[in-house]
Amino acid sequence: MALRRDDGATFARQLRRPLESHKGDYGRVLVVAGCRGYTGAAYLTSQAALRTGSGLVTLAVPEPIYAILAVKLTEVIIMPAPATSAGSFDMTAVPSIRALLSSADVLAIGPGLSTHARTGRMLRSILPSVRCPVVLDADGINLLVAHLSLMRRASAPWVLTPHPGEMARLLGVSSDAVQADRRRVAVDFAKRHGVVVVLKGYHTVVTDGRRVVVNSTGNPGMATGGSGDVLTGVIASLIGQGLPPFEAARWGVYLHGAAGDAAAREMGESSLIASDILDKIPLSMRRAQRWSVVR
Repeated sequence: MALRRDDGATFARQLRRPLESHKGDYGRVLVVAGCRGYTGAAYLTSQAALRTGSGLVTLAVPEPIYAILAVKLTEVIIMPAPATSAGSFDMTAVPSIRALLSSADVLAIGPGLSTHARTGRMLRSILPSVRCPVVLDADGINLLVAHLSLMRRASAPWVLTPHPGEMARLLGVSSDAVQADRRRVAVDFAKRHGVVVVLKGYHTVVTDGRRVVVNSTGNPGMATGGSGDVLTGVIASLIGQGLPPFEAARWGVYLHGAAGDAAAREMGESSLIASDILDKIPLSMRRAQRWSVVR
């Protein structure tokens, strides 16, 4: 990838904020995430969406973890939903999540959900009727195994952000098989199912089945729990602010990697944690409005 000043100018124009504007102009993001033991995933995704510029972020969580996140997140609207005995979303949460979706510009769903059977039913009941773009990550992807036809029935664009293991589960192959030909695997899947794929890892591949970008930012220190949750929030935020899904995914991966690089320069790769990436998003946003990367 080469840096080009004119792409940075385009990005800056896309995210420009007129003087006469309000929070509703910058995207209403709905995050559906978390379960007992995985509050961090919900926190990181929501906070990343805010740090990337979203005007309003609403987080739906299972009721047992609501109090934890209500204390931890100051600027996020947090809504409790019915839970299973395991502390994950229950099937009976569907009506409340659908009500929240009525005012959302983008849905980010999957981080920390768990693979509980009733949570899977909840996810698969909601997705076909979602009218706004969807960013699907982590357990949201795992819960879709054997239900790939939902992608072709979708009413709005989807962005999937699998790591190689999740992509392997979707395809019923080994992670080694995915890693052996990452570009082809990502392109074929995106083309077949009509989605944008972000195949994470060294040189993350972003494709809609026609266009392909291989990212050059990022470092091994980002191989840490929660890093992908931050990326989900970044991509969802950019979609909510008006970028098309492929562009939001391309920029999101770049910004996320650049934030990780800034964090690694400051504290080293071995000590890097996901919240360090989160803290550097404002810096990578400022720099990206001057420069961009293109294939």
